[in-house]
Amino acid sequence: MIPVDVEEERKEILKRYRKLLKQAKPILKPGDTKLIKKAFNISLEAHKDMRRKSGEPYIYHPLEVALVCVEEIGLGTTSIIAALLHDVVEDTDLELEDIEREFGHKVMTIIDGLTKISGVFEYGSSQQAENFRKMLLTLSDDVRVILIKLADRLNNMRTLSSMPRHKQLKIASETMYLYAPLAHRLGLYTIKSELEDLYLKFTDTDTYKEIVKKINESKSYRNKFIKTFVQPIEEELVKQGFKFTIKGRPKSVFSIYNKMKKQGIPFEEVYDLFAIRIILESELENEKADCWQVYSIVTDFYRPNPDRLRDWISTPRSNGYESLHTTVMSNTGQWVEVQIRTARMDEIAERGYAAHWKYKDRDSSGKSGSGLDDWIGQVRAILESNDGNAIEFMDDFRGNLFHDEVFVFTPKGDLKVLPVGSTALDFAFEIHTEIGAKCIGAKVNQKLVPISHRLKNGDQVEILTSSKQKPTEDWLNNVVTSRAKAKIKDALREEKKSAILDGREIVQRKLKAMKMEFTSERVEQLRAYFELKTANEFYYRVGKGIIDPTSIKAFKDFKEKQKSKSKVSEKVKDETTFTKEIKSLKGSEHDQLLIGEDMDVVDYILAKCCNPIPGDDVFGFVTINEGIKIHRTSCPNALELLSNHGNRVIKARWTSQKEIAFLAGLRILGTDRVGLINDVTKVISNELKVNMRSITVDSDAGIFEGAIKLYVHSTEHLDHLIKNLQQVDGIIKVSRFD
Repeated sequence: MIPVDVEEERKEILKRYRKLLKQAKPILKPGDTKLIKKAFNISLEAHKDMRRKSGEPYIYHPLEVALVCVEEIGLGTTSIIAALLHDVVEDTDLELEDIEREFGHKVMTIIDGLTKISGVFEYGSSQQAENFRKMLLTLSDDVRVILIKLADRLNNMRTLSSMPRHKQLKIASETMYLYAPLAHRLGLYTIKSELEDLYLKFTDTDTYKEIVKKINESKSYRNKFIKTFVQPIEEELVKQGFKFTIKGRPKSVFSIYNKMKKQGIPFEEVYDLFAIRIILESELENEKADCWQVYSIVTDFYRPNPDRLRDWISTPRSNGYESLHTTVMSNTGQWVEVQIRTARMDEIAERGYAAHWKYKDRDSSGKSGSGLDDWIGQVRAILESNDGNAIEFMDDFRGNLFHDEVFVFTPKGDLKVLPVGSTALDFAFEIHTEIGAKCIGAKVNQKLVPISHRLKNGDQVEILTSSKQKPTEDWLNNVVTSRAKAKIKDALREEKKSAILDGREIVQRKLKAMKMEFTSERVEQLRAYFELKTANEFYYRVGKGIIDPTSIKAFKDFKEKQKSKSKVSEKVKDETTFTKEIKSLKGSEHDQLLIGEDMDVVDYILAKCCNPIPGDDVFGFVTINEGIKIHRTSCPNALELLSNHGNRVIKARWTSQKEIAFLAGLRILGTDRVGLINDVTKVISNELKVNMRSITVDSDAGIFEGAIKLYVHSTEHLDHLIKNLQQVDGIIKVSRFD
């Protein structure tokens, strides 16, 4: 055990506490310091015997969370107190009543929202989802619950390196699945970017390090480039009497990684690595005119890309973000993104919702913050209408954290902001639930379109309705907004309830006619006979006419035959058990994977969605019907599995003791020439003795594209193969696909 220097730790705790007070000083009112000191002392006492996984005193965590609240989000005294005490109810004997007595109802409500629910949840639910729902119930009353939770999550991510690998994966995925989109939705761009970068750091460390290294290598060149680029703009702005600051910054690691992945290009080809931000000192009434004037100055010196102009000043994003973005061509042939905004807009962009409160009163139109207020209203509506399980709720909620938006108009010219991908049906539900439920189609820009028609920026939409129309299951595939999904589910639930009641009556009547008793046991037998999961599902199908009531007679005949066959079925049952036994015995022989806390050899299945091979970074997932499935950590489904079902995730790692072949895919791009395929197959078959399962080739205008599925032993084997293929004359790029 590492020896602890108590005196040094005490000094460090006080140093961090003083730093917090210093940062908070400008916003403190008389008496606030006293309250913060009281909260700090309670937290210090409550956590005195606790340490973090890194070995540091636990009190560092609440102090750092409080510091993020002040420094990076701009919150006040109530939030500082709540941040200092956010773990005491969960981890100590202190009760919520004690908090209320000492610090008042508001602090108590926030801490209640941040305190995790303990206990066991029904199967198919998830503790993470239940806690998230509880936290959001408090959000409707006080948005600070979420802001402090984001500060808490940011500190957890910053200190994640001391956690074991499977915990890192779970926490990082959960962050990416929920908290980064949430930070974006609340306008906290800096926090959102850092959370995304940290996610990449812990899930794909090599790629993260590689991008950081390349960003650092290009630092001096970048600074020189930015200096040259902004010089003429600065001179002109000074000449025209503007007060301003200009910041130059590279894109975040995660957004560079995303571009590389989406476009399939190396770091060097990400064209807008640079962003220049021009921040003006401007009066509220002149803001728009000043920003456009600066845009005019920038485009006098550099040619803009007409497809890359974004005006979020005339129509701010629904999270309150206001800025003017353009991408211009520099004199050295590089694209540069230029963001133009005022100091007020910049603070809202950096600090999101917290900054909105500050500016709300100044904005007579009520525009500032209204998008966020609408969104909190929507969250409240989802919470009220959702009586399904927490995971379903979380999916609905995530659908509400849309990143990109489309601006569309009603026939009277009112603006509606919807997520990208929204359909005419989403628009109908946005106007009113009744209009949505009766929607049969729409007129978009005077043309008739179906309910599934996707809307584009600037569309004018008129909804067509019919009193005979009602929502169907298919509608859920035609909407993206959580409001529309929730309303359709409500309508389907109501319809299902009445179909179940009808079905129950029909079954009762039918059994009575066949002189069979209507009991729960009888219904259970009917359910099993029709191979359905629940009795309600059986009633529903009868009620809807999917199961013909006359087929219940066939059940009676079956029951009578069953008695004589009971002995045979018993034997069959034994046989399956026997086969299963053989399979499990055979399984361990082929095993190359160690699973679980004790790293045992256990039977498993390789997931089809990502085809892991030895050497890949993997985790195990306990499925309901198929035992343990092994997924790559970069699997497209990993994010949801690790976030929603963390309790079913288990550790797994490869041991490379046997040569077994695993299926992998390679995509090859090159310039076509005679004999190219022959050379490629020679490398695969002759040099490396690899078996191919399939090869598809397409050649167009001298460009050769191929996809090869082959059997390899490990990631090392695959990397070696990729390296050799890249040496073949004419091959430009070789990459793995799932």
